[in-house]
Amino acid sequence: METVSQQRHFNVGEYSLVATLFLRCLALIYLSAFLSIGVQIEGLAGPQGILPFTDVIEHYTTEAGISKYWKLPTLFWLDASNAALIGVAYAGCIFSLFLFFNLLPRTSLFILLILYLSLYHAGQLFMNFQWDYLLMESGFLALFLTSRSRIVIWMFRWLLFRFRFLSGASKLISGDPSWASLTAVIYYFEVQPLPNWLSWYAHHLPDWLLTFGAGLTLFVELVIPFMMFLPRRYRFVAAWITIVLQVIIMITSNHNWFNLLTIALCLFLFDDKAIQRALPSRFIDWLIRKPLPVPSPGKIYRYSFSTVSAVLVFVSIILAGEMFVGEKATGLTKEIVNVVRPFHIVNNYHVFPTMKTERIELVISGSIDGNDWQTYTFKYKPGDANVYPEIVIPHQPRLDWLAWFVTIHPMFVPWYEKFLYALMDNRPDVVGLLENNPFPDKPPNYLNIDAFRYTFTDWKTKQETGNWWNVEYLGPFPPLPGIYREQSQP
Repeated sequence: METVSQQRHFNVGEYSLVATLFLRCLALIYLSAFLSIGVQIEGLAGPQGILPFTDVIEHYTTEAGISKYWKLPTLFWLDASNAALIGVAYAGCIFSLFLFFNLLPRTSLFILLILYLSLYHAGQLFMNFQWDYLLMESGFLALFLTSRSRIVIWMFRWLLFRFRFLSGASKLISGDPSWASLTAVIYYFEVQPLPNWLSWYAHHLPDWLLTFGAGLTLFVELVIPFMMFLPRRYRFVAAWITIVLQVIIMITSNHNWFNLLTIALCLFLFDDKAIQRALPSRFIDWLIRKPLPVPSPGKIYRYSFSTVSAVLVFVSIILAGEMFVGEKATGLTKEIVNVVRPFHIVNNYHVFPTMKTERIELVISGSIDGNDWQTYTFKYKPGDANVYPEIVIPHQPRLDWLAWFVTIHPMFVPWYEKFLYALMDNRPDVVGLLENNPFPDKPPNYLNIDAFRYTFTDWKTKQETGNWWNVEYLGPFPPLPGIYREQSQP
């Protein structure tokens, strides 16, 4: 007996099934993102967190006047307490489920975008990542997806093109020697922010294969994106090549839901006919059981969205131009960009434009008397040499991830210093972000920060010792070797 989808004829060049499938994927990605930030936001940005958002609110209140609401679009103007932060995160989970089950989809999409934008601003540095931008831009375009407008489909392809092409272009523009010499992937699996256990095995692949992988990455990012605007069969090739690369990255890294969102965006390179052929008929039956509401857009809608699309394309070209020429826009162009920028509905993208060639980890130890020292352990980033590197996707451990940048650039030292003082105060919300608290009863009076070089063990060492890492002591971390209680906090 034929299923409903087998009886129904899906046509080439139609996208209702594509839209329905994408929104289900987007709902699950939103759910992952809100759940992930919900268990961390108190320690990151709560009143007793590392970077309290209440301080930002106070600054904008005194500095920006009435324009503060535009410069800092967030619901937390009303309340930035822990309860409000967590409430917004878990409200996002609820509306993600609404979207997944196709309940009030357009309303849910609008609310999800506002909730995530609010958390983005609240999280400050901890939410300042490429995947956050990509999710907000995708979420904005999804607001118009229920119309099944061809312009919306094109805008999603334009987003995917920009994301992929700019990620490749940034690697060349940076002048990074490891990308220029095609050695970046030789280092990548070892030095990436949060490796997993499969990263160890990938690191030990032959150098010639990893060199080929670097060249392939540049080819897929710089050449393949242009196929996204060609006839359908070329788009299919571009989609599958992109998807395969994302799967490889996903299983050898911990990039949360980043790769999953990229794969979901590849759906717009297909059409309904292709999706029908690729997926089981029973799954398609479930998708179309309650079809998306499809209004018949009038002239006002068509003209308004066409205008919005034109502005977004214009701003995206300006932002890309800033990256290529290394100069910010000026005059009227700058004003237009600044109007759009706080909402992150159009963004620039760059993924690993430079590659570290060694992994330096900071180890924090505390003491009450200055003689007996205890070590703080992070939940996910490398610590003990024999600890199994976990697969944590789609979770995004934002403290562990941002700590990776502290040894790269001095701009990240100030937040880390605030983190250290939060540990010295034994703030429960902050200490709760770590695997352990060696001072549960009385906070430490001294903290030392030491630098260690981490390298993956070889096959023989791992077999004999069970260790995943070789750990070499380098000495105190020069910008911030230690703090003690009498020091004034930043």
